[in-house]
Amino acid sequence: MEPIRILHVVPNMNSGGLENLIMNIYRNIDRSKVQFDFLVHYQERGFFDDEIEKLGGKIYRFSFREDHRFFQYRKELNQFFSTHQEYKVVHAHMASLGFVYLKIGKKHGVPVRIAHSHGTSYLKTVKGYIKFLTFKLIKYQANVYLACSTEAGKYLFGQKRKFTIIPNAIDMKRFDYNEKVRNEVRNELMLDDDQLVIGNIGRFNLQKNHTFLLEIFHEIVKKRSNSTLLLVGKGELEDEIKEKVKSLKLENKVKFLGLRKDVDRLYQAMDVFLMPSLFEGLPLTGIEAQASRLTCYFSDTITKEVVISDNVQFLPLTAKAEEWAECIISHSGEKRENVKITNEEFDSKRLAQKMQTLYQHYYERGIEEE
Repeated sequence: MEPIRILHVVPNMNSGGLENLIMNIYRNIDRSKVQFDFLVHYQERGFFDDEIEKLGGKIYRFSFREDHRFFQYRKELNQFFSTHQEYKVVHAHMASLGFVYLKIGKKHGVPVRIAHSHGTSYLKTVKGYIKFLTFKLIKYQANVYLACSTEAGKYLFGQKRKFTIIPNAIDMKRFDYNEKVRNEVRNELMLDDDQLVIGNIGRFNLQKNHTFLLEIFHEIVKKRSNSTLLLVGKGELEDEIKEKVKSLKLENKVKFLGLRKDVDRLYQAMDVFLMPSLFEGLPLTGIEAQASRLTCYFSDTITKEVVISDNVQFLPLTAKAEEWAECIISHSGEKRENVKITNEEFDSKRLAQKMQTLYQHYYERGIEEE
């Protein structure tokens, strides 16, 4: 019997929170029963494309995010869903265009249309506000509603619509603290044993608030000169952030590591994980950092549902950079082996089984339209 094929709709499959979540499920799901395919919105190959194809997935490439040809996009979607009648389940992770592709999928008879909320706010820019308005339209074309957290569900679907929480899950064993790996990676990165190593993993965009992160780190260096900041990721603001590093004279203190497939190893080299994001749904990197038993500092805009260990602090974005720095330095001596994991609900094997059951249920029984 052929596996059920689930079509995931995403911007692309580069290394980010929602992409890592999908891959964590994909690697652990029974692919003889459920197989993942992807509809992406860039022609360029993504970070995970090779692995997807190796696992048996198909990738369909549209170019709307590059050329912005809306009517051509609609025409291509109509052709796609007319040709690919095998897709009975479409899982939408890209809310901004969900009202387009889910509506067209519905027109062509896709019975199960899943909207998945991964965020709790939007960037306060003109472009961000327009996206916010289009985000809200997805709920009228979907008939299954998932969210990474309670706040993410309320944000996208409103107070009255029922939704299911799908926690952002990881392979907990892969990220667990390993002192041998820590020493290896610190040697590779030329970090001394006594250096205080701060880390952040995330796209270089406004949401991640790298500018404030650098201001915090600048204050840390004033108080503890033997400190290093590891920044992992790529993004549209990378050059701007590098200029900020130069203006603060931190070139010898900040390492830009780019996109990495060994983030589990990089966490081992850190002492502190710092995430002063403006907003998050439920950050996967926050889960990974805690699974690595790191001391974690999150902005108070991030949901408390992210907490899985006993070594997390939430600090207000209204506080000054020096206040963040003072707090981080005063708690920088925690022994990682003493950090306790208090919630293992975020294990990817467990979530993969849950998602497989959900997909099979809806595929076999369908769902009534509202």
